[in-house]
Amino acid sequence: MTTPMPAPPAAVPAREIGGIAVAAASHDEALALMLAAVEREAPAIFTFCNAHTVNLARSSVPLRKALRHATVFNDGIGMDIASKLLFGAPFPDNLNGTDLTPALLGALPEGIAVYLLGSPAGVAQDAQAVLAARFPTLRFAGAEHGWFAEADEPAIVERIRQSGAQLLIVGMGQPRQELWAARHAAALGIVQLCVGAYLDFAADRFPRAPLWVRQARLEWAFRLAQEPTRLAHRYLVGNAKFLINVVLERGRR
Repeated sequence: MTTPMPAPPAAVPAREIGGIAVAAASHDEALALMLAAVEREAPAIFTFCNAHTVNLARSSVPLRKALRHATVFNDGIGMDIASKLLFGAPFPDNLNGTDLTPALLGALPEGIAVYLLGSPAGVAQDAQAVLAARFPTLRFAGAEHGWFAEADEPAIVERIRQSGAQLLIVGMGQPRQELWAARHAAALGIVQLCVGAYLDFAADRFPRAPLWVRQARLEWAFRLAQEPTRLAHRYLVGNAKFLINVVLERGRR
């Protein structure tokens, strides 16, 4: 059963942080924007921005260009701290792909076709089986891993087009998923939602942090404890770098 959603707002104000225009949307506004885009069957890109995203974009012109073509939502406590320092207030809600993606799937009209792309071999297929059981009114049109070569991209684009998908969920990590979405937006002509590790969570490859940890805005610490080798530099060094740059940005303003 789909959940009734409010009409999308006429416009959502954006707050520029580290050169990225981040939509100051509430949870319901973000859902309504994505739902309206899928129902219009118009090309659109939605993604999420946290401290790591800002750090990547500061040193990557291609990522900054890709994000200009997307609606970008705030993700994580770092973005709230930056918003308070630069704009005097936090964002309306904390938004992330792991929570908003199933909320969107639950709100979509019956029969909408969804395609999954990303994660290592087998993960997207397992996620598809889980999601198809959870959202039986949707049509899951295909799933494939994200570990492909650039030469394979035209064939993947064609498979997605032939599937009749109206929503493509892209889980290849940043910046690769945003670069993919921007590069193929015109050819695909559908809504693309960049979700990071959501397919891994949906397929039960990694556990989510307990609810109380998420409510305390400490999910980053839970993930760091799970994957210290991969994430230590991102969270410990990267977060410090992010905050220093935000303070400098406030000084320049």
